[in-house]
Amino acid sequence: MSASGGLGEADFEGFRTLCRAPAVEVAAKEEEGIDHFDRLPDAVLLVIFNRIGDVKALGRCCVVSRRFHALALLVDDVVVRVDCVISDDPSSSRGVAGGAVSDKPRGVFSHLARLVLGGLVKPLQALGQILSASSCTDATAVSAAAGKSASASPSEASHHSPMEVLKNFKEVRRLRIELPDGELGVDGGVLLKWRADFGSTLDSCVILGASSAVSSSSMPPESPDPDPNPSFQDARGGDDCGSIPDSFYTDGSLKRRVVWTISSLIAASARHYLLHPIVANHETLESLDLTDADGQGVLTMDRRQLQELRTKPATASGSSQRTLLPALSMRLWYAHQLELPGGMVLKGATLLAIRPSEERPREAVGGAGGSFGFSDGCWVSDAFEEPYRTAATMLMKRRTYSLEMNSF
Repeated sequence: MSASGGLGEADFEGFRTLCRAPAVEVAAKEEEGIDHFDRLPDAVLLVIFNRIGDVKALGRCCVVSRRFHALALLVDDVVVRVDCVISDDPSSSRGVAGGAVSDKPRGVFSHLARLVLGGLVKPLQALGQILSASSCTDATAVSAAAGKSASASPSEASHHSPMEVLKNFKEVRRLRIELPDGELGVDGGVLLKWRADFGSTLDSCVILGASSAVSSSSMPPESPDPDPNPSFQDARGGDDCGSIPDSFYTDGSLKRRVVWTISSLIAASARHYLLHPIVANHETLESLDLTDADGQGVLTMDRRQLQELRTKPATASGSSQRTLLPALSMRLWYAHQLELPGGMVLKGATLLAIRPSEERPREAVGGAGGSFGFSDGCWVSDAFEEPYRTAATMLMKRRTYSLEMNSF
């Protein structure tokens, strides 16, 4: 108060603030009751859901509201991450990532024995059962995405095949399925990567392997005396043109690479066989990748290949649950030691490019055709990300060896 008994300027401002405070509080309370997502148009929400991608997260979105449920099922991009692969044989089940210890054989020759006995494919036969019983919360959310009740019992909600999880996603165009790990057991330090393209059967496969992949800084200094055997010279610049030494055929190196090749082809054909019902039930699909968290192998299918599989179903290989592979032609490149620009050194580096022996015309969408042979090497070098793309390019400059393999 001023001395005259009236309100001073400061007192007046304080009084006005007090009068305004209740109105601000009322507006804030009204604001709290507003769902700001209701202000977003459907197109914007679809963009958000497409950025999410993960099918479990989308399943959780489906139980938020009816609007979310309707829109989340219209996404174009979906990623299904497999928690575990459960076999008909409990002893061969692969545990949840970070949980149970995998029983994958780590030795090359023990793995070859499993190949002969069909053990490699068995865990993949039950890839359809992808969610572990200990992940009931996540499984229930996925059930909601598949149009099931979130109150299902744990025994009903704990295992769902990819086909079941995806059945209500009717607009999927790009699908990626990720296994918890690669199928192929390899010795520690061994590098093995593959990429396969399938239509109704194998279109192409590229395999890159090495006995070891180490940093150049960890290697002992080179001897000042040159190796008298040119086949064992450093392969950095292709100075020995990729000649394979005689010891390659006698010390087990050749057998090891045969195992790598057959294992990779069986793993790829088993993955392809499992995709048949998904491809048949999703005619909107334009691309499909089936990969693994280890980055060991990738199976890819584009729009043309997906359509080919729908119109010409694949043939199973005997009683095994994998696609029959045709007779194959192979090109092999080898380097005893390959030093990459980034400092990585691949010892016993081997590159295999595989195509069907009887080349089929590559019919693209719209009737256009194109070459489907070995003449264009881009499909080989582009099969991998760096630094392995550079390794493939370097190996292809070396001597080429041709091989054939019968259908199996």
